[in-house]
Amino acid sequence: MYQPPNAIRMHVALADIEPEIWRRLVVPVDWRLDRLHLVLQAAFSWTNGHLHEFRIGGLRYGDLNLLDDGFGGPRVFDYTEISLRDFVGKDSSFIYVYDFGDNWQHLIRIEEWLTLETEPRHAICLEGARARPPEDVGGPWAYDDFLEIITDPEHDDHRSTLRWAGGHFDPEWFDLDLINKDLRNTFRANARRRLHQPKPKSKWS
Repeated sequence: MYQPPNAIRMHVALADIEPEIWRRLVVPVDWRLDRLHLVLQAAFSWTNGHLHEFRIGGLRYGDLNLLDDGFGGPRVFDYTEISLRDFVGKDSSFIYVYDFGDNWQHLIRIEEWLTLETEPRHAICLEGARARPPEDVGGPWAYDDFLEIITDPEHDDHRSTLRWAGGHFDPEWFDLDLINKDLRNTFRANARRRLHQPKPKSKWS
């Protein structure tokens, strides 16, 4: 007997960065795009401090209170009215953009529609790789410059740049347990958002 899918497995990667920064997520199929926005923020450890939108089939979806500015740009559709279930049988890929200045484009590819015995209560990260860039670093190309500076102790801006990044930044950092903890707490009003990645524990601690 056919049972409709109750979850989606999706692959999400940041565009224009190599090696790839990515996450593989399982998300309940009935969630709307406004909830997926918060899931992506938690999965990549963003702070939700900038404008954002989804770009799907040539159309824009987002928060009308933030994006529908009335200046004659492309129309923005309300992302609270679009469910992930609406994508069944349609285009399997779309884009989520965070921070219009830095223009972090997240390439989302739906890999599989899942029918799980128990419908998930929250999003889950199955796997992934590498840390997201620092907030406000300037976009993918500025991120390359940032990495070059923090790995060169002789660079004039090494100390100030590292201090700006919280005193530590490891581009290979990825903590699956911590990300899943953040995903479980995604919709809590008091959920804390980290500006900087955790510093490594001392081997003497």
